[in-house]
Amino acid sequence: MRITHLIALIAVPLQSACAQEAPAAQEVVIDTPDDSEIFTAAGFSQTDGAWGKCGDPGTMSYTPGSIDQRGDFNLDGQPDAIVSEGSVYCFGAEESGYTLVSRNADGQWAIIDERPGFAQLLETSGGAGWPDISVGGPGFCHPVVRWNVSEYALHRYEYEGRPCAQ
Repeated sequence: MRITHLIALIAVPLQSACAQEAPAAQEVVIDTPDDSEIFTAAGFSQTDGAWGKCGDPGTMSYTPGSIDQRGDFNLDGQPDAIVSEGSVYCFGAEESGYTLVSRNADGQWAIIDERPGFAQLLETSGGAGWPDISVGGPGFCHPVVRWNVSEYALHRYEYEGRPCAQ
């Protein structure tokens, strides 16, 4: 018992003597754009309160645009978003398509990637910090695209995180 108390009495002053005040953490604040700014950047237009892009004439499978994910995907301090829309008429068997947009430091938006399927951001990444994207659709072996500093291009195929052959 006495040894335990002695250790405690020694440890507390040592911690105090060795402790240095950590510098205050700087919080990175990312401006959160409103929905209309993101949809417009992705090339969508609003009709009767719904955002659309693909030109579906009103089929039963149509699902208007939605913002699936927001954040700073490439950690550059600027907002990014994934916008999707559903339609067999427009996207065939994939039944949906996505558009990845990013705002540059100068405030201009750019479409980074768009294709049929749905986007799932992965832990792995390519150039400039952009995460790899698993492009979901029918079947079990999905393409994974990687940013090569100019575009997202096919990098591999995988199923549930394991390589597979297309």
